[in-house]
Amino acid sequence: MTLDNWNQKLGNKLPAGSVAYCFSLWKEDPFELVISRSRSSKLGDFRYRKDQKIQKITINHDLNPYQFLITLIHEIAHHRVFRDFERRGIKPHGPEWKRTFRLLMEPMLEITVFPRDVLIPLRLHLKNPKASTGADYFLMKELKKYDTLPGKVPGLLLGDLKPGTTFGLKHRVFEKLETKRSRVLCLERSTGRKYLISLHAEVTLVEEDPEGPF
Repeated sequence: MTLDNWNQKLGNKLPAGSVAYCFSLWKEDPFELVISRSRSSKLGDFRYRKDQKIQKITINHDLNPYQFLITLIHEIAHHRVFRDFERRGIKPHGPEWKRTFRLLMEPMLEITVFPRDVLIPLRLHLKNPKASTGADYFLMKELKKYDTLPGKVPGLLLGDLKPGTTFGLKHRVFEKLETKRSRVLCLERSTGRKYLISLHAEVTLVEEDPEGPF
């Protein structure tokens, strides 16, 4: 694969200032990159297979460019860590991965790559990166601003609602109870069951009778 091929495949997926750098990472240690369907459980994936010479990384197709870049480097960090430490029983998001992820992200921490409102929480996130950017509410909140099309108003985030607020999510009505780290304990009004829902879930306010149609 050449830089032109890489640009044709990913030029509209990545921030312009990151395309050549990501290609250089691929060229140093090639992998198969698959643009995947949207998956609610994960943004990207890497699974090391000893029987495969070329490993596979998958990234969801519908990520905004900044989320795509972070996710791609997240998975490349897995690729390199498992290459170097495959026989040592390391944890997937242990210190080896954290160190590699920070190292690979460092050249991209520039205003020419990320907008300032993303760059600030991203720098904080990298001090002790979590298994998923979804676990970092403040980073995800800024990244989600870039999910929307021009002129479209972003949805409300569950983390921004006050406890006791009634909201709608996927045609179901809930009441926000309390925040537990990266998730919120919520009560489904029609069943009385409680669920943990992600802080950065996009929701709608419900002002009418919560038992009525939604």
